[in-house]
Amino acid sequence: MAKPALGRGLGALLGGSPVSKPPVPAAVPNAIPQPDKSAAEPNDRVQRVPLDRIVPCPFQPRKDFPEESLKELADSIREQGIVQPLIVRERDGQLELIAGERRWRAAQSIPLREVPVIVRQADDLEVLELALIENLQRENLNPIEEAQGYARLLEQFHLTQEVIATKVGKSRAAVANALRLLKLTPELQAYLRDGRLSVGHAKVILGLTDEKWQRLAAARILKDGLNVRQTEVLVTQLNSRQTTTGTSPTPAPQAARDTHVSSLENQLRERLGTKVHLRYAQGKGALEITFFSDAELERLLQILGITQD
Repeated sequence: MAKPALGRGLGALLGGSPVSKPPVPAAVPNAIPQPDKSAAEPNDRVQRVPLDRIVPCPFQPRKDFPEESLKELADSIREQGIVQPLIVRERDGQLELIAGERRWRAAQSIPLREVPVIVRQADDLEVLELALIENLQRENLNPIEEAQGYARLLEQFHLTQEVIATKVGKSRAAVANALRLLKLTPELQAYLRDGRLSVGHAKVILGLTDEKWQRLAAARILKDGLNVRQTEVLVTQLNSRQTTTGTSPTPAPQAARDTHVSSLENQLRERLGTKVHLRYAQGKGALEITFFSDAELERLLQILGITQD
């Protein structure tokens, strides 16, 4: 898998290539290996600072830090020290984390009095970009954390989906599909966070416009252990009942071909990164593609290969 491209200026922020460090002798707890000067920036300096001077970054997209994982890291730090310094920036008299929050949290649990850091200059946009890239490369983010990171770049820093995709090394459709997950109810987002629902399940559930029916679909998936294809059938059945008044939300039987229509509709939804509705009967039908802004319409036209005069 190709390594995601860094945003402009982030390579310098990280100091270029990863810094190689000699092993830490076991007899010297918390010793700090010195950076390889050929890879570090000229002004780089690893320094020890009190742990309580460091504060978490509000732009950190990762919110879930499993206790067992932190405990394992803390045990490693007890034995070998913090091998890779934390990256921080000066902020209102404190040191705000740019990278290394897991190490910082693990150090707090020991607790250490001091930790090694490298102080860098970075604005808010660079910090958010770096935090997203670092976590995406390490596959640390759950789907909702990833989507919320993209949303922040979109809303707070006014980047387009195309620019975001370039910065994090993903396709524009992947970014658009991730952002769609935020349209789910908080309850269903929580299922995605803890892994009870997959992204595939969530994309199919988004084919239902009513939150009540989305919750019903999720409940059925969890209760019956439905896979994504079975979920497509369920959503097709629920959609057929959604417009019927005075009926219970119990799916009615549908023809087998609905499964194939639903599957094709889901593929279109993933490819275009927006809501798609496909109606089909006896070789005829209609395809409805939804957009919510001029910019999104332009994006869809580009995907479809249509140029404006």
